Amino acid sequence: MTIECLAQVPHRVAAAIPLLRQGERPVVLVSAGIGATPILAMLHALAAEQTRREIWWIHGARNSSEHPFAAEVRELLKTLPGSRSHIRYSAPKPADRPTVDFDRVGRVGVHVFEEMGVPPDADFYICGPAAFMSGLVDGLAGWGVARDRLHTENFGSGQSMTPGIAAVSRRPSHPPGEAAEVGPLISFTRSNLAVHWGSAFHSLLELAEACDVPVRWSCRTGVCHNCETGLISGSVIYRPDPVEPPAEGNLLICCSQPQGDIALDL
Repeated sequence: MTIECLAQVPHRVAAAIPLLRQGERPVVLVSAGIGATPILAMLHALAAEQTRREIWWIHGARNSSEHPFAAEVRELLKTLPGSRSHIRYSAPKPADRPTVDFDRVGRVGVHVFEEMGVPPDADFYICGPAAFMSGLVDGLAGWGVARDRLHTENFGSGQSMTPGIAAVSRRPSHPPGEAAEVGPLISFTRSNLAVHWGSAFHSLLELAEACDVPVRWSCRTGVCHNCETGLISGSVIYRPDPVEPPAEGNLLICCSQPQGDIALDL
């Protein structure tokens, strides 16, 4: 899916503010790949409050084609007089310009922080692939950063359910254990099941799981689109809003709730 989602900035800023520790300590924002998305929200929050804290933006990507929000970040950092930036490309393209598009070839590791002179007593906010985060947290702790100064954010796909592809046994679809008698009627057309929506569920995904309706999912927060499903009729609202809207005629069941009766291609 497309990574750029500038229209979502106000929502992302609001979500990021509680995550940032207040005070005067330097802030180190570290990301890899699309992990830049929640980290960018924190940068927006710092820029909105016109912070005077030292800000370190450190990001790793393969090349400029996989470097999200590059121009947006540069413009934000210009508004923060105490900011510094360092970009690493692991496989730069021939057209990628050193010192313009990126600073060094390689990956983000503890040696980058040492080379840049990042203060170990800063607050570190890290987001990216699980292996990237765990390795960096252990490395920074070994470098002398206190564990309570290392904050990570999961952003991306978790373990995926792939019914119809993986050979797994499953129960026939059925009404949920505590079926509601009133409320919008949810029709799972492929499963030949229709049940009422109830307040016990926070999303259509939760209802489908309670009914043993085969579904796909990963992130459960409207990020990965693995759960994108055909909406045959009706409409939904999102809580939370997805990072990117689904294709026309589809919905994301992991973070949606019905607005009246609906029929799903499940």
